[in-house]
Amino acid sequence: MAMTWDQACAAVCAPGSMFEITEAEVRGATGNVFAMAPPNIRAVFALAAANQGEFIVYEDERWTMTEVLELAGRIGHTLVETWGIERGDRVALASRNYPEWIASFVAIVSTGAVAVPLNAWWLTDELEFAIADSGAKVVLADDERLERILAGTVPAETRLVAIRSTSDTRADGVIRLDDVLVDGTTMPEVEIGPDDNMTILYTSGTTGRPKGAVSTHRAVINALLAFAARATVGAVMDGVDPTAPPDPDAPQTTFMLPVPLFHVTGLVPVMLGSFVTGAKLVMTHRWDPDRALELIEREKVTNFVGVPTMSWDLLEADTFDERDTSSLQSVGGGGAPMPPELVQRIEDNFSQGRPGLGYGMTETNAYGPQNGGDMFVANPTSTGKCIPIMQVKITDADGNELSTGETGEIWFKGPMLISEYWNRPEATAETLVDGWLRSGDLGHLDDEGFVYVSDRAKDMVLRGGENIYCIEVEAAIYEHPDVYEAAVYGVPHERLGEELACHIMVKPGRTLDAGELQQFLGERLAKFKVPTIVTVVEESLPRNASGKIMKRELRDAMSEA
Repeated sequence: MAMTWDQACAAVCAPGSMFEITEAEVRGATGNVFAMAPPNIRAVFALAAANQGEFIVYEDERWTMTEVLELAGRIGHTLVETWGIERGDRVALASRNYPEWIASFVAIVSTGAVAVPLNAWWLTDELEFAIADSGAKVVLADDERLERILAGTVPAETRLVAIRSTSDTRADGVIRLDDVLVDGTTMPEVEIGPDDNMTILYTSGTTGRPKGAVSTHRAVINALLAFAARATVGAVMDGVDPTAPPDPDAPQTTFMLPVPLFHVTGLVPVMLGSFVTGAKLVMTHRWDPDRALELIEREKVTNFVGVPTMSWDLLEADTFDERDTSSLQSVGGGGAPMPPELVQRIEDNFSQGRPGLGYGMTETNAYGPQNGGDMFVANPTSTGKCIPIMQVKITDADGNELSTGETGEIWFKGPMLISEYWNRPEATAETLVDGWLRSGDLGHLDDEGFVYVSDRAKDMVLRGGENIYCIEVEAAIYEHPDVYEAAVYGVPHERLGEELACHIMVKPGRTLDAGELQQFLGERLAKFKVPTIVTVVEESLPRNASGKIMKRELRDAMSEA
């Protein structure tokens, strides 16, 4: 029989169950963890090895779980035996979503090294910074990213390795991965503790440089189990018996992975989550809604997980009505708020697919309040609820907890939180307080425990799932010789959620047009960070009594225009 939210959580997380919650000491502090959590991610891959079926569909290529793990074993052997990678060493990945990206990630973390996925949108300066900041000993990259990396300065001790290279020639010092792998080699044996570091994911920073969010094996695994537990809670609320054995005749769960693997959503709940659940992953070379619809039909995709922009794209695609999307059970994702209109459009236009949304962060390994199905349709402006493994509270500016309904900063606590920002002790101390993580987002809780996000305390724009910190873009704008003042901000956009806009005051006697500025910034920043709306004025930008530019006034004026 169907249950309420609280009843379902109690049943799914009951003592003795797969998702039993217990207390444990983690890095000197006591907190909740999943009692049955494997000790490290290597144990997760060992369990996944029993899956002999299809695991990855990349365009028209097909890879089994066995093939992916065998390749990972050979890469792991090379990392350790050929290049001397040891536990705790950092190994970076800079590439599109390829099967080799996944196999390389498995190899890195299975050898006890720390995986550092780099943003594939980044240009030379951004890649150069992260490679040096992380101290990566090896960088595995595709041809396009290698070209950008080689245009900058690479530390002498960093080894560059080309994956899925289509080039017949290679730059000095670059090794083709295919040339060094040895057939028949397997993953070296390594002892990995639950609190050993596993990943460093770079997230845009308010200082103009990204911060490396560090997660342990324990944090990632507890996030994976939290997602699985939340899915089980949803099923139980719909009347599924959580103790019943799986139906052997049920179609394979199949996820479309349209978001980058360097994003926490693509990496943790989708890619790594598929090792836990045995789901199949469907990937494309680049995002194309018509191609995505073709593959949804061909591969009978059951779960579409992207930023809301992509759901818009599917619905607006010319081929939407021609394609069979009846296999889809869930359409949604995370990375940005989902407009209520989109929630209803998904509900109305997919025969089986229900809307879904998760509010997580890089710092929470993507786990957080989730909303879906009937609960989402009934509460379309809420990001949902958390299962008991995560706690949520709302505080005022001084960290004092607020009452239900009051708006303040959202704080999270749970075993899936990051442990630190790499080389950023001050940022770590500011964000992680007594076991809680300050999200920097503003919102409130209602009396049923639903979380509502209303604004961001940080000066950040969320464009199509990409975080853009305004201070970084402003710093680049100020490099232009004709700029006197600059203010960067986000304005609402139906498809992207927000788009980037800026106001520029030029120096007296100077002129500057939008195209010239955009070209200037395009040489310094990733494309998604270049403002699409540029307003050039000759008078000073509005400021408050303390001298700060009043961005809200500029934003409101632009939104009303």
